[in-house]
Amino acid sequence: MSLRRDLHAAARDAGVSDPRLLEAIQRTPRREFVPPEYAEDADIDEPVPIPHQQVTSQPSLSARMIDALELRGDGQVLEVGTGYGYQTALLARLAKQVVSIERFGSLAEAARANLARHGTANVQVVTGDGTQGWPAAAPYDAILVSAAFPVVPPPLVEQLVEGGRLVQPIGSGGAEEVILFGRTADGLQRLRKVSPARFVRLTGRHGFAD
Repeated sequence: MSLRRDLHAAARDAGVSDPRLLEAIQRTPRREFVPPEYAEDADIDEPVPIPHQQVTSQPSLSARMIDALELRGDGQVLEVGTGYGYQTALLARLAKQVVSIERFGSLAEAARANLARHGTANVQVVTGDGTQGWPAAAPYDAILVSAAFPVVPPPLVEQLVEGGRLVQPIGSGGAEEVILFGRTADGLQRLRKVSPARFVRLTGRHGFAD
């Protein structure tokens, strides 16, 4: 069985039913978005180590988080935590435009190269503090945060459109709950729990100290 069919099945077994997302998983080979020495491990539905003591998200968990955003192809999406760009590539297939913020310049550079090699053109990968969002391209219809903090950083709330959706692991890093929020006129409303998870800590001005 091929890599893409394996990860497609893992996402489906995790409860993902959006046919556009499942097709994106089938058409996005994860082995092109991990360090070369871990290419053979890309077949497995598990996190993969990347530099700076970071790890990629488990593919089926990424799929559940993306699925919760209910993307329809015409939205502006902000991703906090680019890594090597696999999740970014999936988002790009489901959105009009994606801005992805990565705190480590070398990871951002690797992600840009991976996305370019894959032919993904509707993504802007920037280096910066993800807790501050990226006001230059705001507002966003959806935001996906791939690191844990006990609350959603206020700048991300401000940059999300009313009616928009945000997914973030809520906790101190290492054992938390991924929560889906909706933006209302009064701020964020917790909608539901997406999954238990283990994520790295969200660092920055509105997160943990580096």
